Amino acid sequence: MSPRAGSGFRRDASGFPPNPVECAGGSRHALPRRHRLGDHGKLRGLVGLEICSIRGLHSKPMRFWSLIVVLIVAASLTGERGRAADTIDARSVDALTASARRAGLRVLEGDHLVLVTDRPARAGDGVEDLPRIFDEAWSAWCKHYALDPASHEKWRAFGCLVVDRERFRAAGLLPEKIPDFANGHCYNHRFWMADQSNPAYRRHLLLHEGVHAFTLTLRSLDTPPWYTEGIAECLATHRLDDGTTDGTTDGTKSRFVSTPLPLRAADVEQLGRIEKIRALRAAGECPGLADIFATPGANHRDLSAYAGSWAAVAMLSLHPRHAPAFAAAERGPLDAAFNRRLMETTGWDGDQAERDFDAFTDEIDYGYDFNRSGIDWTSPSGRPLDSLQTVSVAADRGWQNSGWSLRKGARYSLKATGRCTIGALTGHAAEPPMPLETEANGISLRWYRGRPLGRLLVAQWVENPGDGGRPRCVVVATGAEGTFTPATDGVVFCKLNDPPGELADNDGQLAVAIEPVR
Repeated sequence: MSPRAGSGFRRDASGFPPNPVECAGGSRHALPRRHRLGDHGKLRGLVGLEICSIRGLHSKPMRFWSLIVVLIVAASLTGERGRAADTIDARSVDALTASARRAGLRVLEGDHLVLVTDRPARAGDGVEDLPRIFDEAWSAWCKHYALDPASHEKWRAFGCLVVDRERFRAAGLLPEKIPDFANGHCYNHRFWMADQSNPAYRRHLLLHEGVHAFTLTLRSLDTPPWYTEGIAECLATHRLDDGTTDGTTDGTKSRFVSTPLPLRAADVEQLGRIEKIRALRAAGECPGLADIFATPGANHRDLSAYAGSWAAVAMLSLHPRHAPAFAAAERGPLDAAFNRRLMETTGWDGDQAERDFDAFTDEIDYGYDFNRSGIDWTSPSGRPLDSLQTVSVAADRGWQNSGWSLRKGARYSLKATGRCTIGALTGHAAEPPMPLETEANGISLRWYRGRPLGRLLVAQWVENPGDGGRPRCVVVATGAEGTFTPATDGVVFCKLNDPPGELADNDGQLAVAIEPVR
């Protein structure tokens, strides 16, 4: 289940075992492993009991016939319940579909999804398009896991978009063993989701549960909760593209575009992941990467845990420093030992990952550009800045390591010169964009995070900020000139004030002169 911003997400106890790994997400998306794999625990118990009874018999004919009975019962249970979690029986989907039709429910079919709903047909609500969008997303999921779509072309999920739960129970499509769910629940290739008032969030929830069905069956997923929920959030996050590159429509239907880190808030209405991370940061309550790795499944009942898990998977998937090791770990077994396997993967650097995650959550925003915002942590101590030094600050990068170290308690002066372009003004479609030029004081035409766009920022990385919270860059000086006192002993970082998703269209650099005040 993927909660949306602003909802309560309250759930009653569902009888899950206390081990969050065993239920692969804890509170909502999968029953314990023995149930997900076809309830073979009952088969093993029954067979073991019968064999014990047979061993107590003395008659050879009786032993023979008892063994035949056991084998028949075992075969029966295997046929009914014993399908492995990575196998989809197309006939079972067909049987469920037939039950839905007999109950008078709407049935919407795609190549990889049969969606059943009691929601009345309404023009423009997007429900009719959901199977097609699911199919397009399914191809992206195959690509993420390097699976050959042709080898799994018969894979199908069966989803229920529910308004009245009793109607689905009466049709035999909502088993009693499925716990009461606030938004969604997945069991192997079947999932259920409560109808949503917002079409964008309805699509997201459908795809979130679809990712669970995909990973549970095609990848036998049984990972720690942060990955289970984080990957579902990342692979479900998307926008619909219904136009061409020049902004005009081409007459085709809106297409699914995967955006693990969304470009605009309007693309992910009511999702609220980025806003939640910002709020946690502001309150000094944002988790670190190690905290997220240890998050128990029961915590995934509110937006905070989902936001943290999404942010961890997004950073590890997209940051050029960590993506190769993370992808290699994902190609291996997605089991309960996933954390250990990741940490043992060639190229993994846990300390760097922890620091990069803190840097990401400190600056998080829509369209965050990891390639341009990634911080160079080399020379962590830097060379002592004991005399005038000039640093070049590029407009199209995030925080840049100057290589020079400052002393806490000392005073320094700075003076910045030069001009840069920082984005462009767009007017009439027929007019070319007008580049926005800035000097170190920035431009008041637009403000970002309380400061003029393009204003020079000088900061230091502080492991234990005085106001609490996670490590972050603490700004110690801004603008074209002035004096300042460092926040700590350590390297100075510089950048221009600009959203981390809008760096690509910047150009130029400033020259920043820093010297001790005698």
